[in-house]
Amino acid sequence: MEKLIRIFLGLIVALLAGAALAQQSPPADQEHGDKLILSVSPYVQHLNLKKEYSHVWLVGLEREHPNGKLDGIAFFSNSFNQPSLYFFPLGWAYHSIFDIEPLSFKWTAGLLYGYLGEYKNRVPLNYMGFSPGVSAALAWQITPDWSAQVTWAGNFLMFQINMALK
Repeated sequence: MEKLIRIFLGLIVALLAGAALAQQSPPADQEHGDKLILSVSPYVQHLNLKKEYSHVWLVGLEREHPNGKLDGIAFFSNSFNQPSLYFFPLGWAYHSIFDIEPLSFKWTAGLLYGYLGEYKNRVPLNYMGFSPGVSAALAWQITPDWSAQVTWAGNFLMFQINMALK
């Protein structure tokens, strides 16, 4: 229970920090430049319902360039309750999918760290905790600053809330 309280408080701090940053005006030269997005995932649904999986959460920061290129970093607790990191220098966002204005498709690729010990073989090509990572997502823009997202990576679906930082 104490662990859940720490996770919950961490998510609240991340959201409040994001909200505080969102209140600041961007410099004039960045008005139409890169967009920073704070991502929080309070829930993951594993596609393989093994009892051994732990609760997964994520807090991440994503940068979307004006041309749609994505990069970022995410800190998360993996399915085996290990602190983990996903650094993705490669990715892309495609907006207005099927001419539906609020619908976007995103993909990212990068490096995972954190699957260690007895769980090192749970991700492919793991070497000393480092392995390649890939994700694909559908996002729905609720307001100009808020979106909901479902991300597929490996054997799970991650439900995210995203907030644009100004």
